[in-house]
Amino acid sequence: MSSSDRCRGAASRPALSVAFAVAALAVLAGCGFHLAGSEPLPPVLMRPHLSFTDPYSDFARDFERQMQAAGAVLQPRGAGASATVEVSRDTVEQRILSVSARNIPTEYLLVYTVTYSVQGPRGELLAPQTISLTQDYSFSEQAVLAKEHEADMLRRQMARNLVEIAMRRIASLR
Repeated sequence: MSSSDRCRGAASRPALSVAFAVAALAVLAGCGFHLAGSEPLPPVLMRPHLSFTDPYSDFARDFERQMQAAGAVLQPRGAGASATVEVSRDTVEQRILSVSARNIPTEYLLVYTVTYSVQGPRGELLAPQTISLTQDYSFSEQAVLAKEHEADMLRRQMARNLVEIAMRRIASLR
């Protein structure tokens, strides 16, 4: 095998890789594949008003960001909105799961619960939906700051997961 044959074979590999990648993308696009979190919103939710019990909660901030990323133009008042998404409950509870022999908590359970509904111009589009996620974590007196940070991270991740669930349900409205 001459050196020119080896160069020709090496030059055709990148072209073959590009052709394969293009073919794979065409197949995925043709079958209706969407990236996670990229479901298109129904037309009635393109100009929504968002009503939160706590507009500064992790869920509220992530939900607002996801609605905008999906193409919604948020309305500051319900008057000019095509629909209203009302989050009537947004709570995080921390419960003790287990205690040590000295009656000190060693394990906690985080429960993040959200209730929301969607009202359209002609009435209710989505009845109140309650979704809840739970996550347990261990606790140690020797690592109080680290464990508090872990609980904060878990709470933020749970909020993101709840937003994904809510967005999928809202995107299914037609």
